[in-house]
Amino acid sequence: MKFQYIKFEAAGPIGKITLNNPERRNALSLGMLRELGELLDSLKKNEAVKVVIVKAAGKVFSSGHDLTEMLDRGKAEYDEVFQTCCSFMQKIQEMPQPFIAQVHGIATAAGCQLVAACDLAVADTGASFGTPGVRLGIFCTTPAIPLVRAIGRKRALEMLFTGRMVSAQEALQYGLVNRVVPPDKLEEETLVMAEKIAEASLLTLGIGKRAFYEQVNLDDAHAYNLGSEVMVSNLFAEDAREGINAFLEKRKPIWKGR
Repeated sequence: MKFQYIKFEAAGPIGKITLNNPERRNALSLGMLRELGELLDSLKKNEAVKVVIVKAAGKVFSSGHDLTEMLDRGKAEYDEVFQTCCSFMQKIQEMPQPFIAQVHGIATAAGCQLVAACDLAVADTGASFGTPGVRLGIFCTTPAIPLVRAIGRKRALEMLFTGRMVSAQEALQYGLVNRVVPPDKLEEETLVMAEKIAEASLLTLGIGKRAFYEQVNLDDAHAYNLGSEVMVSNLFAEDAREGINAFLEKRKPIWKGR
């Protein structure tokens, strides 16, 4: 599969997506978003890849939408940009594989949205995050969707209303990223996280990820009902039986993906 704006490579169970248009600050152009969506459709069927890292080439993670696509276009063209973007962000949650954002430089607007949409994130100490659309006269309404779910209303609204950039350390305190590491350790630490996740069964990861996002906005009673149903169903999976037996027999499990 050949791409113009992104790269993909897999090393064993770990896949790496690289946003690869540094000349445009890895802007999430319509072309890049289409390629990302196409790649995710392919990865959803790839049982060899258990976890996916999203990183970027150049000095910037992503500056958000390509602003040249935000001027002097028709409604149908604007609709296509935002619908394609929203579809891609939603696909991340629908994927069985956990997604880890590996962030350096800036992640603004839709770039910040991408970090928030990923399941996990590791940032280097120099990274910064923002939703500065308000300063350009266009509120970051779609980036707000995963952002508020990641960091809560008050913090999200401060970022959205002021356009202020948030440091990596603040992003860690907010819950937008899981950890902050020195720049020379960013790739290594992200890989360590990915490798730990990849020890699990992809079937189990997929069951858990899907149920997590289904229950997270439910009230407690409905969430517990869903969780109970999913765990009972999970117990009938071959990988569950294998995992329990391996633990009791003090050996490493051999996952079958069933």
